Amino acid sequence: MHINLGHIPIPFLTYSADILADTDKGLSGNEIVKQMSAYAVEYQVNIPFAQYPFDVNKRTALFENIKPFSSTLQFKIIRDLCEHRKFVSGENQEVKALKVKLVSQFAHLAPKDEFSKLNETLIEETRHWLNEYPKSLELYTTAIHKYKHRIFTRNLIDDLRLSLELLLKSIFKNDKSLENQMSSLGLFVESAGGSVQFSNMFMKLIDYYTKYQNTYIKHDDAVNEDETEFVFELTSSFMRYVIRLNTKIAGSQGFSNVSF
Repeated sequence: MHINLGHIPIPFLTYSADILADTDKGLSGNEIVKQMSAYAVEYQVNIPFAQYPFDVNKRTALFENIKPFSSTLQFKIIRDLCEHRKFVSGENQEVKALKVKLVSQFAHLAPKDEFSKLNETLIEETRHWLNEYPKSLELYTTAIHKYKHRIFTRNLIDDLRLSLELLLKSIFKNDKSLENQMSSLGLFVESAGGSVQFSNMFMKLIDYYTKYQNTYIKHDDAVNEDETEFVFELTSSFMRYVIRLNTKIAGSQGFSNVSF
């Protein structure tokens, strides 16, 4: 069982510094001094290597500069450095893996004032509506976790897509992919009293949604934060609407009387 430590262990700090200050693919000595000096000034922390050149290797300098900070700030610094412009292309797989390990093991140490720009009310309401759909809820919660810790990868978008897909499979009692649920969705909306115009609009939105998702499934690219926020809230709106319609149908005539 994983235990939440109250600090980031020294071996993890060493591991992080070795990757971020790698001789060939990591930050330069000047970049390390510039970044760490900015944190030192902002948080009033003394660091041992505030000038370049220094008399140790880059990995040691970065490690020793990170050590004096609190665990919360160590988390922030390592996460921020993983997002440095040097690594923005996403080609450095070790940096990507480091960020995932950091968040998966030490997310509880993240600064409490750094919550995302997501519509928190919408997100919490969606989680509430998904309580009866545990598989969908699990993926949705995973996506929230990744977003709040700024892991904007194609995998996050895929989590949202699959969460919605599993929800529809559960409601429609079939095993169709999201793209192949269009006819079921149209009948579903109409059976709940939705107009033909609204049904068409809803299906068109789902169609565009799946095409956007497919673009990122085929290319393992980093995803724009603003786009991710929009897709997150759009997915949440889809889910809430579908669950509420299903509740309405079940309450008025019983789901078994409607075939999808």
